[in-house]
Amino acid sequence: MTDRGSGTAPLVPRRAVLGGAAALAAGLVLDACSAKAHPRRPPSTISTNTTASATTSTTAGLSTPGSRPRPDLPVGTDTLPQIEHIIVVMMENHSFDNYFGTLGRGDGFTVDSQGRPTAVNLDATGRAIHAFHMPTTCQLPHQPSQSWNASHIQWNGGRLDGFVRSASGPVAMGYWTQPDLPFYHGLARTFPLADRWFASCLSQTFPNRRFLLAGTAFGWVYDQTPSTTDPPPPNGTILDRLNEHGISWKNYYSDLPQVGVFLPALVANAGRVRKIDEYFADAAAGTLPAFSLVDPHFADSSEENPRDIELGEAFAARVINAAMHGPGWAKTLLVWLYDEHGGYYDHVPPPPAVKPDDVPPHLAPTDVPGAYDRYGFRVPAVVVSPYARPEYVSHVVHDHTSILKLVESKWNLPALTYRDANADDLLDFIDVASRPAFLTPPTLPAPANATGVSSCAKSGPGVIPPPDAVG
Repeated sequence: MTDRGSGTAPLVPRRAVLGGAAALAAGLVLDACSAKAHPRRPPSTISTNTTASATTSTTAGLSTPGSRPRPDLPVGTDTLPQIEHIIVVMMENHSFDNYFGTLGRGDGFTVDSQGRPTAVNLDATGRAIHAFHMPTTCQLPHQPSQSWNASHIQWNGGRLDGFVRSASGPVAMGYWTQPDLPFYHGLARTFPLADRWFASCLSQTFPNRRFLLAGTAFGWVYDQTPSTTDPPPPNGTILDRLNEHGISWKNYYSDLPQVGVFLPALVANAGRVRKIDEYFADAAAGTLPAFSLVDPHFADSSEENPRDIELGEAFAARVINAAMHGPGWAKTLLVWLYDEHGGYYDHVPPPPAVKPDDVPPHLAPTDVPGAYDRYGFRVPAVVVSPYARPEYVSHVVHDHTSILKLVESKWNLPALTYRDANADDLLDFIDVASRPAFLTPPTLPAPANATGVSSCAKSGPGVIPPPDAVG
């Protein structure tokens, strides 16, 4: 976390928040697992007819919370039997342009006659900072910033001219290329790529991961420490929906399970929260559950600054290859994506979004005014499946609640909020009516650094911005 106020003065670093939450979460998980507890929230406490209200002026004609994708079929009906395993691998803090601006596929950078990106932002003195290739895969320790305030300054009413002026600073204009991230570029050139996948809100990690699980940030705008006394979202989480209908799921974690952004949900489902080694064992045995959340080591391989992005790429490559080469591959759909842009530049203005409910952002007097009625910046996202459409780039607007809508569409589950009720369900990425194009898994490039050892202690982030980036 960087700040709640001006966007310039750092408060408690998010790694400290994560560390405190991790310690609490680990204790809860170990206590529950050692007792062989598999608690679940009783179905009677969650009504599929419960709705979080939203203003009628913004929801007229929209699908409502509690609505089903197929009202003609019973809740829990499997409408997509070709897919038995949905896997979500959400990494941290990078924009589409930051990773894929030079991919040559999808809506990336505009380039000049010499192939150099033309993107530019001015700093507070009026000095131009041009988009530049990052000198190493190492990141700065305190910049860029994706806080609520910084993100709104960066957006600036759609002008996208505030990245360098915000708490991100000049590094916001940095980007990486194929030699830096060979596995990711190979993945995005092989499987369907989304070039209109936006974060769910103009804010940081925890609010966006709350959208992934519940279709709402439920008031959060920054990375505060979760508590067991936090009120649950009005209609629960997608995990509650799965539990109600006996649909298996696990959150495989490395140091912190993301279910912990709703700490009561973690407490209630500790038996379904498993260490990352179990993911690789389950993938190899063909025993993955119907829905999997797979988390990196947030203090090491998440790709958030100041982490070495090579370590995150290596982690994601191992997770994706395990899915592709396991016996369950023939009926798998994996989504690889990022929670938010991390404060790095992107050239596509986030469009308006459906407000999830009537819960407003919990803003301090010094925070930029706003609501959950606009998406965050674009993030990298690829759908990996034997049924994936070859040579496909999706220009459909998606956000993290599209994953909820996919789960709801497969099992005909009631929507949690207005946002997921009206999200796209990702089915444009796959073709289940034809022979699977990727039934034989493709061979993807190796990650740049599979050793698990970062070189950043020796190389550092380099000169940022480099002299030729300054106009």
